[in-house]
Amino acid sequence: MKAFVVALALLGFVAAPLHAQSAQEMKSGAPERRKGETQEQKGKRLLNEMVVALGGDAWLNKKTMYREGQTAAFFRGEPTGSVVEFVEYKRFATSTSPELARDEFKSWRGVITPGKKKDVAHLWTADQGYEVTYKGQTTLPEKQVTDYMRRRAHSLEEVVTKWVKQPGVVIISDGSGMRDRRPVDKVTIMAANNDSVTIEIDQNTHLPLQRSFQWRNEQFKDQDIDEEVYGDWRFFDGVATPMNMTTY
Repeated sequence: MKAFVVALALLGFVAAPLHAQSAQEMKSGAPERRKGETQEQKGKRLLNEMVVALGGDAWLNKKTMYREGQTAAFFRGEPTGSVVEFVEYKRFATSTSPELARDEFKSWRGVITPGKKKDVAHLWTADQGYEVTYKGQTTLPEKQVTDYMRRRAHSLEEVVTKWVKQPGVVIISDGSGMRDRRPVDKVTIMAANNDSVTIEIDQNTHLPLQRSFQWRNEQFKDQDIDEEVYGDWRFFDGVATPMNMTTY
C-alpha cells in the first residue's frame, strides 16, 4: 500500500486575512438521535451537519484557495525519503467555469545562492495536466492525469456541491465505527451510475475524518480503494481546513 502525506503550513481563501482556530475551539457535541428517522433521512442530516461544521455558506461558496506545505511518500509503512515543498493556487469550479489549479514545487537554488526557487509547476485544467519547467510546457503522463482527475471528481467539494443535486442520487447512513480512536458516523452517497463515495464524520465535531471510494483497476481487473484521511482541523476565513491529509 502506498501512502502520501500532505502537511499544510499556511492556507487562505479568497483574499481575506487569515484567522486560524484550533480544533479544540470548534463547536462540538454528540449528534442528536432522532426516533423514526430512516437511514436516508439520517444520511442527509449527517451530511448537512458536516457542511455546517465545515463553515456552511463560507465553505460552500469559497472561490479561490492558496496553500503551502510539504508532501512525503510512504511504501509499506516506511518513508521513501522523498519530501517536497509545494505551493498551490486553486480556483474552485462554478456554474460557468471548471476547477483550475497550479502547483509549484520548491528546490534549493545551490551553494552560491541560498534559498529555494519554484522551478517546476503543474497546471491542472478541466480535463488535462501540464508540467512547466525552464524547458517549456509538456503534457503530464496519462496515468498521473487520470489519478488526479479521479480524485477531483470524488472530492468533498464535488460530492457536496454536485453529486447531491443529481437525479437519482441516494444518501444513506452507513452505520458507525472508529477512526483514529474517534467515533464516526458513515455516510454513503451513491450516484445514479452506481459510483459512490463514503465519508466518515466525527460524531463530536461533525467534521469529516475520511473520504473513500472504489474504482476499477483496468490493469489487474479488480477494485482499488482510494482513501483520504484528514486531521488537525483549523479555521481560515470561516472555512474549516485539515492541516494534515493522508492519501492511501
